[in-house]
Amino acid sequence: MIYLKTPEEINLMRKACELTSRVLGEMSAWVKPGVTTHKIDSVAKEFILDNGGRPACLGYGGFPGAVCIEVNEVVVHGFPSSYTLREGDIVGLDVVVELDGYNGDMCYTFPVGDVDEKVVELMRTTKESLYKGIAACKEGARIGDIANAVQTFCEHRGYTVVREMCGHGIGRKMHEDPEVPNYGRRGTGPVIKNGMCLCIEPMINLGSRNIVIEKDGWTCRTKDRKPSAHYEHTLAVLNGQTEVLTTFDYVKEVLGDRFI
Repeated sequence: MIYLKTPEEINLMRKACELTSRVLGEMSAWVKPGVTTHKIDSVAKEFILDNGGRPACLGYGGFPGAVCIEVNEVVVHGFPSSYTLREGDIVGLDVVVELDGYNGDMCYTFPVGDVDEKVVELMRTTKESLYKGIAACKEGARIGDIANAVQTFCEHRGYTVVREMCGHGIGRKMHEDPEVPNYGRRGTGPVIKNGMCLCIEPMINLGSRNIVIEKDGWTCRTKDRKPSAHYEHTLAVLNGQTEVLTTFDYVKEVLGDRFI
């Protein structure tokens, strides 16, 4: 069932998404060679708690971290660990913060030092496809319009779209209806209505679209172990307008010229 939010609820969503965006900015400073992914997770957890929020991923279905951390071929749901970031890696940081009963959700894939240009172009394309999807999210359109915008943009550039994982509704729960795939046909799926809050999150691969789930039951990686990129925003449809509630501005402040 799709739950439409009131303007008052969307205002609470804005506040949760602002904190989520600040958390991602705080983590940005730690994305560099020699830093463990566990350290980045601990930075996020401390910042969230210090600012009155709750790390929504922590303990969700038994998930062990405050943040999902996706290194290189990991698509989604990677565990924080003792892995030390290396020059040339890429790492997606996917963070969900609950504040005053409402959730914000976002992801950014970072380069670690100098990264192969082919991988950088994958990241650029994935991030741009996120905004293609957002542009297709309009009152009266359909979820399939978002999905098709992401798919066609990425596939025309030679990349593949992960199909088993998708975006979603969001609000009091981290995951709500409807599902928001990154592939599909225009004019299909639920109608986009005022009050909808959605997460659009392209997960795009350099090689095959096929994935595997590791033995931990969570970590999703590309089957061919080629890199995958992942970007995400939370948005709301209100008064006929689509508002992006999360922002990469805090990441940009930290990364400067390294911002992709």
